[in-house]
Amino acid sequence: MNFNYLKDYKKHPDAKVNPSLLWEFDLSKFDYQECRNVVVQRVIERGWPEDWWAILNLYGEDGVKEAIRTMPYLNDGDMKFMSRIFEIPLTEMNCYHRKRYRHQNWNS
Repeated sequence: MNFNYLKDYKKHPDAKVNPSLLWEFDLSKFDYQECRNVVVQRVIERGWPEDWWAILNLYGEDGVKEAIRTMPYLNDGDMKFMSRIFEIPLTEMNCYHRKRYRHQNWNS
């Protein structure tokens, strides 16, 4: 991971994901493991440092990376930032390929 601020996530084992990021779900029945991609995407789009520490403690660096690789959509800024922070080539990200494919269809 290429972002010093997040590298010390293990120092924050009690960090929790802000419930407002998952406002439409009943959190008393919410399965954080099953909904990993939703949680990671919400944290990428709107999370604070505590939310980042929480997902890194919950899913580990590899789990967060895998979620990022399989996400169908991220905006350009978030996609490039995640690529740089987690050292994931853009070409390994599903959202990158989907975006390229959409642009090719519009330009044909």
